[in-house]
Amino acid sequence: MIRKIALFLCIAAMASVTALAADFNGKWTASIDTPVGVQNYTYEFHVDGAKLTGKATNDQGSSDLTEGKIDGDTITFVETMKMMDDGIRVEYTGKIDGDQINFTRKVGEFATDTFVAKRSK
Repeated sequence: MIRKIALFLCIAAMASVTALAADFNGKWTASIDTPVGVQNYTYEFHVDGAKLTGKATNDQGSSDLTEGKIDGDTITFVETMKMMDDGIRVEYTGKIDGDQINFTRKVGEFATDTFVAKRSK
């Protein structure tokens, strides 16, 4: 009987942790003030467990997101920004807070930007 109660409590605790996982799925928009001007972005995130896939779209086009991970309320991924014939690695780290994500992104060796993305409704 004690084993059954302990098993039930373990399952209930694991279900609670899963229920608290942040929901990054869907479309998010942001305006990023960069050294080359304001860039308007739309991010589309698809979460499967701890894995993140999706797309980043701005006025210059779109690119698939790679190396995407979710860890609790933290999101990380890489965008390869197209610039002329080269690709620039852009590394993102963000923390969700309700319907917004506070991001920091490192654009190659050129710049680091902070910005807020908001969930599209």
